[in-house]
Amino acid sequence: MNQMKKLVYTALFTALCCIATMLIQIPLAATNGYIHLGDSFVILSGIILGKKYGGFAAGIGSAFADLFTGYVYFAPVTFIIKFLTAFCAAVIYKKVTGLHVNKMLAVILCGIAAIIIVTGGYFIYSYITIGPAALLSVPGNIVQGLSGLVISFLLFPELDAVPDIRGMRAQLNSNITA
Repeated sequence: MNQMKKLVYTALFTALCCIATMLIQIPLAATNGYIHLGDSFVILSGIILGKKYGGFAAGIGSAFADLFTGYVYFAPVTFIIKFLTAFCAAVIYKKVTGLHVNKMLAVILCGIAAIIIVTGGYFIYSYITIGPAALLSVPGNIVQGLSGLVISFLLFPELDAVPDIRGMRAQLNSNITA
């Protein structure tokens, strides 16, 4: 896939991460955070765009959502956590499918990793900022992660059916440095 298409898809997934995060927000009073559907596109960004482009799309799109919805104090940590989530999804997907494991099982494993990274990352941030009350954020982040896993699992086959996306993913999985 040429560089221009990759940049266009990166911009698209940046927007999808942002919009899905902003679309439905369920506030969490304990941490001043919220549950949202954006993690599904964070996972898919890593799987489809790879470590670098997927990480940036997920990090920037999710941080923009925080900026646009009044959660400015979360934006820097959100960028880091979502970048790492997509980065790990890309690594896991490539490794697991390289072992000729079913693609859908690979998506599930990416979703489980996302739950761990997002829940752990926000717990650490919240513990630093609000102390032991950070434990109250864990259930909400797990629910958010589970919804991200389910939605990415449901959307992946549809996205994988798009020839450009399937080709980009195949190119990433065949290229060791992607």
